[in-house]
Amino acid sequence: MAHWLFKSEPDAFSIDDLRRKKKGEVWDGIRNYQARNYLLTAEVGDLVFFYHSNEKPPGIVGLARVIDVNIIDPTQFDAKSHYYDPKSTRAKPRWTTVKVEFVEKFPNYITLDELRETFDGAELMVVRKGMRLSVTPVPDNVAEQLMEMAHEKR
Repeated sequence: MAHWLFKSEPDAFSIDDLRRKKKGEVWDGIRNYQARNYLLTAEVGDLVFFYHSNEKPPGIVGLARVIDVNIIDPTQFDAKSHYYDPKSTRAKPRWTTVKVEFVEKFPNYITLDELRETFDGAELMVVRKGMRLSVTPVPDNVAEQLMEMAHEKR
């Protein structure tokens, strides 16, 4: 089982929005090839650290689980969508994604500042200067530390 960090702006889609989706949600709208390539390697059962970006302060708020993989992102075909891709066709789609379900909202919000104090960019990509990818892998040892931080008594 792998671990991932997925970023979402909470006003667009938050951990609470995911909690309300009883059958999970397709993680659509990824339009970066490296992020897409990471999604192509995700497997059912992988755990996802849910990160609220564009928040004050940004940080990890909870956990999700991948429940389906290799889903063709439907937004690439919708001309009214912000994520429409006119070069993508149903015969040859460019954007593939996953479906995730809610696991938990953490008792402790792990801020970006806390992440920077605990990890370097080689350990956790989200702390790298200029890192804008919305999907990144999380090494197992870092995932264990994140779970401890999320549940430690404060």
